[in-house]
Amino acid sequence: MSEFWNSRIKKLSPYVPGEQPKDRQIIKLNTNENPYPPSPKVIEAIKNAAGERLRLYPDPECATFREAAAARYGVKPQQVFAGNGSDEILAFAFGAFFESGEKAAQILFPDITYSFYPVYANLWDIPYRTIALAEDFSINIADYKIPLGGGGTCGGVIFPNPNAPTGVAVTLDDILSLAEFLEKQEKVLIVDEAYIAFSGAPNAKSAVRSINNHPNLLTVHTLSKSASLAGLRFGFAIGNEKLIEGLCRVRDSFNSYTLDFLALTGAAAAVSDTAYYDEITNRVIATRDRTAGALRNLGFTVLPSSANFLFVKPPRISGAELFAALRRRGILVRHFNKDRIADYLRVSIGTDEHMDKVLEACREIMSN
Repeated sequence: MSEFWNSRIKKLSPYVPGEQPKDRQIIKLNTNENPYPPSPKVIEAIKNAAGERLRLYPDPECATFREAAAARYGVKPQQVFAGNGSDEILAFAFGAFFESGEKAAQILFPDITYSFYPVYANLWDIPYRTIALAEDFSINIADYKIPLGGGGTCGGVIFPNPNAPTGVAVTLDDILSLAEFLEKQEKVLIVDEAYIAFSGAPNAKSAVRSINNHPNLLTVHTLSKSASLAGLRFGFAIGNEKLIEGLCRVRDSFNSYTLDFLALTGAAAAVSDTAYYDEITNRVIATRDRTAGALRNLGFTVLPSSANFLFVKPPRISGAELFAALRRRGILVRHFNKDRIADYLRVSIGTDEHMDKVLEACREIMSN
């Protein structure tokens, strides 16, 4: 704490990212990174771009990427926004679409979800209320439909689909039903689709195709997970042109050049190489489902996952005990010491070899 901090900073509790160990011998399954390398076309594009062009500023409009993403997702380039990771876009979205101040209506998000949401709300001075997940850790869309004048108004809604850290998905029908409800109240629905590629089929449950029918619907995406580009820091949003304009207004009030030329070039190549990424996504899904079945056979509670991770509860021992036991064996997963989920661990899906070692370790721990 410093006497030079303003009152807003003093009250903040910043987001704590997953540990990044220096020991490369550790099997790192704590931050939902993709176990497979990026597309060779991405690496080649970045290598070719690393030249004299770097003396110039990058394109603030991100036109090349927006055109590539528009072609990939069947939307207009004007309906695409590019940002320095999806976290930056989410921060811009909170500032663009949710009202600040004590008298503003509360925005809604789940009580167990991405822990950056309350951080952004506090940073922007946005009132919020968390909605409890159902007993099975699913999101009940009816809980977010607060009628005008009935129990207080709603300032907007945000949640991931699939949810994190649970991996449980919301149906597209439910999302569109909520978007329609909120549209009548002139409120925005933000669906954070960081893990949607792992739902079981390419874009099967994504809300992207519905943005033209719901002008208040914004989908947020990242290349960190399915595109194996966590180190590139690239995200994008897809929504109505007016929503995209709102994001641009916030971005350009901070920094018009949030993305460098190499990142833009690599990202454009990534969204264009669907064949490569569909293949590795299907490999991750197959490994996830195999691992989930094996853990259930060991007596674990395993939530149904539509993401590239599993949320699991061990039998007979606590989540903290299993976390420590796995770490002693060189396996790093994520433990959230919070109400309702303290006995669960989030396990990112690695290669088949990685997950075999996880299963071997769990068998050994459970037999002691």
